[in-house]
Amino acid sequence: MNTILKNYYKSMGISEQVFDYCSEIEKGLAGRFHEIDRVAECNQMKVLRAMQNNRLSEACFAPTTGYGYNDIGREALEGIYADVFGTEDALVRPQITCGTHALALALMSQLRPGDELLSPVGKPYDTLEEVIGIRPSNGSLAEYGISYRQVELLPDGSFDYDAIEKALNDKTRMVTIQRSKGYATRPSFSVGQIGELIAFIKERRPDIICMVDNCYGEFVELKEPSQVGADLVVGSLIKNPGGGLAPIGGYLCGSKECIDRAAYRLTSPGLGKEVGATLGVTQTLLQGLFLAPTVVKGALKGAIYAANIYETLGFKVVPDGRESRHDIIQAVEFGDPVLMKAFCEGIQAAAPVDSYVRPEPWDMPGYDSQVIMAAGAFISGSSIELSADGPMKAPYAVYFQGGLTWEHAKFGIMMSLQKIYETGQINLNKAP
Repeated sequence: MNTILKNYYKSMGISEQVFDYCSEIEKGLAGRFHEIDRVAECNQMKVLRAMQNNRLSEACFAPTTGYGYNDIGREALEGIYADVFGTEDALVRPQITCGTHALALALMSQLRPGDELLSPVGKPYDTLEEVIGIRPSNGSLAEYGISYRQVELLPDGSFDYDAIEKALNDKTRMVTIQRSKGYATRPSFSVGQIGELIAFIKERRPDIICMVDNCYGEFVELKEPSQVGADLVVGSLIKNPGGGLAPIGGYLCGSKECIDRAAYRLTSPGLGKEVGATLGVTQTLLQGLFLAPTVVKGALKGAIYAANIYETLGFKVVPDGRESRHDIIQAVEFGDPVLMKAFCEGIQAAAPVDSYVRPEPWDMPGYDSQVIMAAGAFISGSSIELSADGPMKAPYAVYFQGGLTWEHAKFGIMMSLQKIYETGQINLNKAP
């Protein structure tokens, strides 16, 4: 069987040296993969139970148009999300265009002029800089008189509790916690760590709204941040919870009060959740959610596989090959733009869509430097599908994520190594 598999990979452009090197790495990962399988099984039961408890039926799949009044599918979808995330209510809509839009909606719906937003985990993801007003932009929070401050993480990536306590003041209305690393090489935070941080803040200011940017973290662990004290958890449906099927959308899960405010901001005061036609996507959103634990499982295996391969070759990887996982993102620091581009070329070459194109750095909206992105996906921009990207600046770190199946994630990593091997800058003759 191994010979047949090797021949298949050879026909797909993987050399014998790369195949053998990666096969040796994979042999040592059986125990880690078994743990991931068990978490996925628990999360699958959680989703299934939520669908059954909300009496999901075929009638829920019927499309609505116009105002979307009395859309029973939309109501079921949001009830299921609330159950899965352990919250009072949820807002799950195709009208939310992306993760940044979902986060902007959460911030703008909860904050008022004179309030202050605090990030206790350092600078947020690049695209939120203009939302907040760190970089001036039309319609930012800063334009509405909402101030912002941040507390940097300690050198080891942990929370600076003393500085956080000092940063809290009478104006602090909301705390935003980014679970995943974004374009940084800090560790991602576990649900347990986030729960400890929220408890620390709530002990001092119970009235503060604690929001978690949950992007890339859904179904990685047994619990979600909303189950350890977060008032709001926010994410994108074209990442983990969409299971690779959701064509668009975002979600907010949290307290009823927070969700009501978000709904009034998304639609209109006085209308809130009562309007918003689903246009026939409800079945796809629900089916994607049903598949999400299994899809995330494959993506996690791919991330661990990548970490072990590139760490063995001497590159810095975050997290490393042995650490526990709290999101699906794997960062690899190359320190060289040539190797970074080669990695992305390999991911693109492994894609089912647009495999014949070569990714090039470009001025992507919302970023302060050129970004290279490899993403041959069925859903445009879907980062639960096999993808890799990063800003073209030191330390030339690439961020790999996704893979709708473990097998595809595996092939993508092998192809990335193949392209780097072809540059002549690495040696695979030494056994891992």
